[in-house]
Amino acid sequence: MSDATGSDDGDWEAIIEFRRIGTALQVVAIDPETGREVSMVGDPRLSQHELGRIAAQKLRYVLNKQRAAQSDG
Repeated sequence: MSDATGSDDGDWEAIIEFRRIGTALQVVAIDPETGREVSMVGDPRLSQHELGRIAAQKLRYVLNKQRAAQSDG
C-alpha cells in the first residue's frame, strides 16, 4: 500500500509505503525529487496517518542533513 503525504511547510510531498512484517508495520518514505528513501518500523496500533507523518519527518531530517553536508564541503 502506498500513500502521499504533504508536510507542514508548504507543498513538499513524500511517497509513503506501508508493509506488514509479522506484528510490525514497515513504513518507507521516498522523496520523489531525489529518490532518497528512509525506512522505519512502527506499531500497527498507530494510525497510518501518524506513522506516515513520522516517516516523512524522518525523511525531511535526512534530506536537510544531506543538503547541509553538501553546502559545507
